[in-house]
Amino acid sequence: MYDIKWIRENAAAFDRGLERRSFKETSSDALFKLDDARRAAIAKAQASQERRNALSKEIGKAMGAKDVVLAEQLKAEVASLKELQPALEAEEKAAKAALDEQLAAIPNTPNDDVPDGANEHGNVVKSTHGVKPEETGKRLIGVNQPKEHYELGEALGQMDFETAAKLSGSRFVVLERQIARLSRAIGQFMLDTHTEEHGYTEVMPPLMVRDEVMFGTAQLPKFRDDQYAITPGSLSPGWIAEKIRAAAIAEFESEGPRTFANLGHLSAMEKYERADELARRMLVDIVDDPGARRWLIPTAEVPLTNLVRESILSEEELPRRYTALTPCFRAEAGSAGRDTRGMLRQHQFEKVELVSITTPEKSAEEHERMLSCAEAVLKKLDLHYRVMTLCTGDMGFASQKTYDIEVWLPGQKTYREISSCSVCGDFQARRMDARYRAKEGGAPRFVHTLNGSGTAVGRALIAVMENYQNADGSITVPDVLVPYMRGVTKIEKA
Repeated sequence: MYDIKWIRENAAAFDRGLERRSFKETSSDALFKLDDARRAAIAKAQASQERRNALSKEIGKAMGAKDVVLAEQLKAEVASLKELQPALEAEEKAAKAALDEQLAAIPNTPNDDVPDGANEHGNVVKSTHGVKPEETGKRLIGVNQPKEHYELGEALGQMDFETAAKLSGSRFVVLERQIARLSRAIGQFMLDTHTEEHGYTEVMPPLMVRDEVMFGTAQLPKFRDDQYAITPGSLSPGWIAEKIRAAAIAEFESEGPRTFANLGHLSAMEKYERADELARRMLVDIVDDPGARRWLIPTAEVPLTNLVRESILSEEELPRRYTALTPCFRAEAGSAGRDTRGMLRQHQFEKVELVSITTPEKSAEEHERMLSCAEAVLKKLDLHYRVMTLCTGDMGFASQKTYDIEVWLPGQKTYREISSCSVCGDFQARRMDARYRAKEGGAPRFVHTLNGSGTAVGRALIAVMENYQNADGSITVPDVLVPYMRGVTKIEKA
């Protein structure tokens, strides 16, 4: 999120960044007009208060001079200004809200070294590791037409999409036996790697968070439709509706004639219908009440990054590096018709997340470090992959610069994203009010935040299954995972 003061001081750079992002919804000039309206409202409210203060002194002088007429005139003006004050405060509040709404909707501007481009076709290959397994002669021996993961899993009887659909609908899966264990093994292996070898602190965060936490990492308000909002069971819509309906009927019958003008003549049925209408309106307000609502996390980035919200750290405490293995939940509202087969794009999945909190001077270095940590996982699994530097048109909303790691999937005969590592600068820190105090002192500065997948467990499972499949339909377990599988070296049909 941007500081309007910074935009005023760097208008040309700000507009150039939005242009590179192809973001046309606003501009520095449009924001300045909103800020001017906010400033004008503040000035009006301040002028009114200053006038009231001055009048109070004049009233004292008039009373001292026994000029009752003048004193009463001045008192009348004070009363008038006092009555006007709520309207002035409301105007100031509305002007600030209009500006904040626009600022919250603006994506982070890209770093200078990010390639320009409209979409994924503008991404640039940064590096490549290994070669395709079908070219090594060590794996996929005798596999003429590599199968996709869901074909392998279903043939083994350990990956069930049909039953999952009966339980939860589309984009869910039931894993069983050794494939379920393999998925668990992958997650634990990744977590151990990042904590024991890369120095990340393991965290087990809440899976439900408040509005302000989702806003802090920029999932709200822009990506609201991709999130799952929940309310406590005692606040289910049916329960709320019945409670409100009963309360509203009692209100109409006991105090209706006094509280609701001219409703005393209504029949019992008419009262019920009016109460029911009132209940429905109130139901919407209560269900959408931020105090009752929580959000299922779309990624552990949300709670991990917000661990430092509304705080001032010392520079000596930085960097902070966190990791977590959690379920993640995404509505995938904008992905209709995409990756409908298999596990590539699910509403519920597991991911090992990496988050770093650091100083502005160290964030670029930390970005490269985070990428190397994610790469280390794939190297240990002996998977072929490439690293892409995303272009301006393919970066995430909060990102200044992003690297995607794309793993090779023989069944699909294509590369698919398995990790995304982003540096966000102070974009999220401003939304969270997360700051640090430099060693040399001075005013607190905003931290820089970074996040990355280290990596997505489900997609790593897909990659292992497709890259380690055998001609008989079995799956060889990568050496590094055998200890987590209690010595099992091959997954076969039970």
